[in-house]
Amino acid sequence: MAILCVLGLTSCYQPERDCASFKTGTFTFEYDVNGEKKRSEFERTDKYSIEHYENKIDTAAVRWLNNCEFILTPSDKQTPIHYKILSTTTNSYTFEYNVVGKSTKSKGTAIKTN
Repeated sequence: MAILCVLGLTSCYQPERDCASFKTGTFTFEYDVNGEKKRSEFERTDKYSIEHYENKIDTAAVRWLNNCEFILTPSDKQTPIHYKILSTTTNSYTFEYNVVGKSTKSKGTAIKTN
């Protein structure tokens, strides 16, 4: 009986998702490339995301689908990327992302720095 109660309580658990707090701001994101840890910083406004990494700057248009999902379309018209915020903390959010039209998804965590 105790196991059923625990299962019942955990199946109702929903992670915190205060997505509105992460629509704009400056963020850092760490990722791996061939086993090497890399870091980028990006600023997101209502309309654009400007990413700084490896002495490069990439700009993308931001289109929000709802409070927790958005599409980034790079300025060089590369394939757009769909992002979905899965959970939030006071200063970070965990998200999944994929190239629009592709089913393979990756996950990451962005930390809000301002």
